Amino acid sequence: MALIATVAGIVAPVFLLAAVGFGWVRLGFEYRLEFVTRLAMSLAVPCLIFVALMNTQMGREDLSALAVAAALAYGVMSVGVWVLLRLAGLDMRSYLAPLIFGNTGNLGLPLAIFAFGEAGLSPAVVVFSVMAIYNFTAGIWMVSGAGALGKVLREPIAWATLLGGVFLWNGWRTPDWLTSAIELIGQMAIPMMLITLGVSMARLAAPRIGRAVVLSLLKAVLGLGAALAAGLVLGLSGVPLAVLVLQMMTPVAVTSYLLAEKYGADSGAVAGLVVVSTLLSVAILPITIAFLL
Repeated sequence: MALIATVAGIVAPVFLLAAVGFGWVRLGFEYRLEFVTRLAMSLAVPCLIFVALMNTQMGREDLSALAVAAALAYGVMSVGVWVLLRLAGLDMRSYLAPLIFGNTGNLGLPLAIFAFGEAGLSPAVVVFSVMAIYNFTAGIWMVSGAGALGKVLREPIAWATLLGGVFLWNGWRTPDWLTSAIELIGQMAIPMMLITLGVSMARLAAPRIGRAVVLSLLKAVLGLGAALAAGLVLGLSGVPLAVLVLQMMTPVAVTSYLLAEKYGADSGAVAGLVVVSTLLSVAILPITIAFLL
């Protein structure tokens, strides 16, 4: 009973905030998704990433090992999803990227913080950063057939990760007054991302539910296997390994739907994956957290 109460206390705030966004839209109130998303991804999340890396208590070797493990896990995940889609005869442009990249930002970061406290934030940021760089290069190529290295170089998230890594490596710190200001901005990121997730869920439909359920479950299994395999190879343990597992098992991100819509893939199928995988995560992620604690 104590474990159930602990897990419920971790996941309840996450899904409650998402429910606020869902209810807000269903009640007919205005929510400018593009503005809020841009504010979060261009300002709040970069500030969160920079401060988390600058303040991390993880050693350089541990952070490097986690970054390599995350890259390896996504490599394994990519191969596994590619083989799955080839066997199933499904469209690569529509399904490959969504099944590889999970919602490590809107859902993964908050869950890592609620599950493991401040010790979970830095590892979660590292995995999220690796995913973001991979998604905005190879991920866009998977959907559109064209690379996007220039887009990565224009992303504040990429520069925040680089700058935070430089400060961490050299032991530098910003002045206390500036750190406090950056932290305040970064604290907006978690509630904004969760509420926005709920808003997006309220606006998406879920066609082809049977296929979406099967693919969502397989995504979770592949994510678990990839994270454990990479963690074993790199010798991860404790919170870093737990966070890597949690991040790799997050559901399909709303970003995947937006990219499918932009580049002419089957956005309806991707929308179904987003909705179904997120709903399934209400059961899958608490069970996963229970084993990780």
